Amino acid sequence: MKTLGLIGGMSWESTAIYYRRLNQIARERLGGLHSAKLVLLSLDFAEIETLQAAQDWSGAGARMADAARALERAGADALLICTNTMHKLVPEVREASSLPLLHIADATADAMRAARVSRPLLLATRYTMEQDFYTGRLVERGFEVRVPDEEGRTVVHGVIYDELCAGRVEPSSKRACLKIVEAHCESDDIDSVIFGCTEIGMLLSPDDIGVPAFDTTELHARAAMDFALRTD
Repeated sequence: MKTLGLIGGMSWESTAIYYRRLNQIARERLGGLHSAKLVLLSLDFAEIETLQAAQDWSGAGARMADAARALERAGADALLICTNTMHKLVPEVREASSLPLLHIADATADAMRAARVSRPLLLATRYTMEQDFYTGRLVERGFEVRVPDEEGRTVVHGVIYDELCAGRVEPSSKRACLKIVEAHCESDDIDSVIFGCTEIGMLLSPDDIGVPAFDTTELHARAAMDFALRTD
């Protein structure tokens, strides 16, 4: 089994889900007492969020590059960035390390392609919804990505940072997010929904959605274990 290097802590709430699911998937596939071989570097999200809010992506990129180098020195065979938003800094991570990086958008695109959907609604942080580093990668794969309107983006972003990253799951926020999805199902001809923040799965389940829904945390974890257990 290959060793996966996790850049986590952004937030630790979703990193904990990564840790649990990677180990569960290893046990499901190998049986017995098997677990995943992991190296985790968990950053202080308060520091990262301050850099994000200040648009200091250079400073954030330096933190991510340092994490990548540390994980390579620790013996990782591949890297996972355990957050959608910080995939904005994939170029900095790839420049800092010779290890393969398993991109969360690629895992999502593969699952959507298999499900034969093409017009997803993306629920994510404002950075992920409004910038091109994530949606552009999906567009390159042939998907017509929709995002909520300004009011909807504000609601979703606030729920992520003010509640989910702090470990709070509020029924009123679930209702608000489902209302956004329902509005787009009626008016925007979407055929699927992407849980495009690694914490969204704490609030919503694919069973809550009337169209196919793709939990990026789960898909990323499964793709990572595919890599870790590949024998070629």
